[in-house]
Amino acid sequence: MVDFTLTDEQKSLREMAHDFAANEIRPVAWEYDRDGTWPQEILRKAWELGLMNNHIPEQYGGPGLGYFEGALIEEELSWGCSGIQTSIGCNGLATAPILLGGSEEIKKKYLGMLTEELKLASFCLTEPDAGSDVSGMKTTAVKKGDKYVINGSKCFITNGGHADYYTVYAKTDKEAGHRGISAFVVERDWGVIVDKKEDKLGQRASNTATITFNDVEVPAENLLGEENHGFKLAMMTLDRTRPGVAAMATGIARAALEFATEYSKERVQFGVPIAMHQAIQFIIADMATEVEASRLLTWKAAAMLDNGERNTLVSSHAKRFAADAAMKAATEAVQVYGGYGFIKEYPVEKLFRDAKIMQLYEGTSQIQRLVIARETLMPRRAPEPAAA
Repeated sequence: MVDFTLTDEQKSLREMAHDFAANEIRPVAWEYDRDGTWPQEILRKAWELGLMNNHIPEQYGGPGLGYFEGALIEEELSWGCSGIQTSIGCNGLATAPILLGGSEEIKKKYLGMLTEELKLASFCLTEPDAGSDVSGMKTTAVKKGDKYVINGSKCFITNGGHADYYTVYAKTDKEAGHRGISAFVVERDWGVIVDKKEDKLGQRASNTATITFNDVEVPAENLLGEENHGFKLAMMTLDRTRPGVAAMATGIARAALEFATEYSKERVQFGVPIAMHQAIQFIIADMATEVEASRLLTWKAAAMLDNGERNTLVSSHAKRFAADAAMKAATEAVQVYGGYGFIKEYPVEKLFRDAKIMQLYEGTSQIQRLVIARETLMPRRAPEPAAA
């Protein structure tokens, strides 16, 4: 029987995350957004509570939570502020390639580093000329003796200005397209340069930076997986992190729904609260349905991972639908607020700006549609049974 009834432990975890969002994030979220400041103290409190690094296994000092539990946390914290949640959750994106391709020594060192004290890691894939087209990356890694020398630049790197190390994708075979990409763990103090912090439309409490590598030497043992197999590692990573992005989008949409619902009961026009008008009721109803649908798709994508199933199609369904639903919900919330929704003094203006990035990072909504089309038109079949 299919059942998404939460266990007592899951309910407690979600309640703890919600309380943290309500008490620690919401009261200051709009201030951090306005100033674009780094939420260091909030990250420290989240780390102390165990709301960071939740997918790191127990043997490396983490809580060893499943992807489903991670989705519960991510929705609640994004309900508080998706920018702050992006900062809190970025370690999960950066460490996924280590969990998938790192040696035992690399896992102990770099995963343990994040659980022993508050430290941050960043995922370096995107470049100025290589966003959706990963094969177009120009960053190179040339092997010289027992080291690789990395040269190039990465953009839009979350937590890039504060990271202690980076999981970096670079070309080890420049002529092989996506089949010539490898992945490495690179420590900041090996010569990594933080070029600039981006001034963003939304999620302004999240640090986004350009990172440059000029002849950065990396020990050969910091190669993740096999040489020239980095593209597969990146795609496997995104399968694992897209449910979390979908959960974040669900949190934004839920916040927009709640603000719009509350405001519609207070705002009086034509002698009655606007919630009494059918035009507003239909907006609220559609928002409510899409929040529910986003959450269910998210939970399914996360549960498949926890069950050891390939979730490429469902994670793209979840990420695409929830991201678009968040943008729609935030837009409709502004509409419900009317002219006030366009004013920074009111909360839905921030949600509107925050929601847009959900359709862009970790694969645009258009890329998700390409994945969905490919998986639907040319589904992978289970292997044929061996002949008797």
